[in-house]
Amino acid sequence: MLGRMFLAGAKNLEAKKEWINELNVFPVPDGDTGTNMTLTILSAASEVNALSEPSMKTLAKAIASGSLRGARGNSGVILSQLLRGFAKVIEQYEEVDAPIFAKAFEKGVETAYKAVMKPKEGTILTVAKGAAAKADELAEEAEDLNTFFEGVIAYAQEVLSQTPEMLPVLKEAGVVDSGGQGLLEVLKGAYDGYLGKEINMDFEAPKGAVTVSKPAPAEESNIKFGYCTEFIIMLEKPFPIEEEHAFKEYLMSIGDSLVVVADDEIVKVHVHTNEPGNAIQKALTYGQLSNMKIDNMRLEHHEKVIKEAEKMAAMQKEQMPEKEVGFISVSVGDGMSAIFKDLGADYLIEGGQTMNPSTEDVLEAIAKVNAKNIFVFPNNKNIILAANQARDLTEDKNIIVIPTKTIPQGITALINYVPEKTIEENTEEMLESITTVKTGQITYAVRNTKIDEKEIHEGDIMGIGDHGILAVGQDVEKTTLETVEAMVDEDSEIISIYFGAEVSEEEAEVLKEALEEKYPDFDIDVNQGGQPIYYYVISVE
Repeated sequence: MLGRMFLAGAKNLEAKKEWINELNVFPVPDGDTGTNMTLTILSAASEVNALSEPSMKTLAKAIASGSLRGARGNSGVILSQLLRGFAKVIEQYEEVDAPIFAKAFEKGVETAYKAVMKPKEGTILTVAKGAAAKADELAEEAEDLNTFFEGVIAYAQEVLSQTPEMLPVLKEAGVVDSGGQGLLEVLKGAYDGYLGKEINMDFEAPKGAVTVSKPAPAEESNIKFGYCTEFIIMLEKPFPIEEEHAFKEYLMSIGDSLVVVADDEIVKVHVHTNEPGNAIQKALTYGQLSNMKIDNMRLEHHEKVIKEAEKMAAMQKEQMPEKEVGFISVSVGDGMSAIFKDLGADYLIEGGQTMNPSTEDVLEAIAKVNAKNIFVFPNNKNIILAANQARDLTEDKNIIVIPTKTIPQGITALINYVPEKTIEENTEEMLESITTVKTGQITYAVRNTKIDEKEIHEGDIMGIGDHGILAVGQDVEKTTLETVEAMVDEDSEIISIYFGAEVSEEEAEVLKEALEEKYPDFDIDVNQGGQPIYYYVISVE
């Protein structure tokens, strides 16, 4: 029943994801809260679906583990922490009633608040806290679980309706908090599952999945190991670190592109090999298997061949001698990626604002970089929590997350790395350097709204700065110039322009000439970024 409730909650969130995306305060074309929360919970749903005869303990483990590794964006990470805390309580019981649900809700809120460095009220956290408080109040007095669930959901709805009063930016935009709305949809769906309503439990395959850095496409003849083999081991005995190392060594002896993620009760395995049967036979010595998938890469479509070739290319770096320091950066657009490569980035995770990478995407990148110390540049405020979560799950390498919120901050941080200095000195200097960078982004509005005291209409061009809307207009070049003017102050010296996929080099040069005329003493640089959706990304230092 609890498994059905969880899946029904996931399904309801999936059905509402586009509507939740549209609740984004900024009317940008890549609002992503609904998508991030959906991809997070679908990662857990796939593990729940894989349980043939779930116990409360295995169900809790699937929910916690799946959501933790699939977490994307701040809202997704917070949802994963709510689920993780909830699971920690329910795994201790064979049956759950209202008092145990209340205890689990409370633990979920406690876990989520700890994961956020500066919790802000008027968000998903506030809605979760309100739901937990009402659950505690109703736990003993509710006549049955129907009454209990209805009371909790009604109060969560009431708290959500108050979020615009807690966050002025929500009130000005005329929306409730999108993360809180997502959580409410999970609760509503779960209640429908409890009531036994007929629900289609077929989940859509996620669209626009995050990919990794792109070398040239590989020919079939270059694929050394032909079978992409994936499975989950449901451990039946302890899996100590020395056993894990031995298992990895065996898999590497028959293949490559190895990713092994282990926790207390499950081990997720990905390997390219010509002997999938041997990999499976070895895995069976540790426990039962689920989620088995074997793909013949030589027969896949062109896109799949490219994807696997990317992993093969990344593995070539892993096979190189271990080095002291490595770099992982999130990037979007071929031009941006080329810049990071030129600056020494070992591995690129494509994503950014349009599709936030998950915790597991970052973990896989970490596994591919053969270095003792790895700097990670999220380059988006909505990816920092997922990067931190990957850092906390990594035990064999020293991971340093530089909390870069924009691509220009990431570029500046990487430029400021000095090989002769210590890890601590470089960390300090990178953190200092990103405080000098102002970022502006030029895109278009997808709906009418009012924000930062500016009236915005669908189709308007917007200049978005680090802390709000800087300019609104109908012309891309004019709005960009106004955005730069709002960013420049007496300490500014450098303006860097990265033009997107929808802007020609000629248009970018015209913009550069206008800036040089207006700011003759500045260093002005124009680069091809290739980013989607954003006409220009601007850096002022």
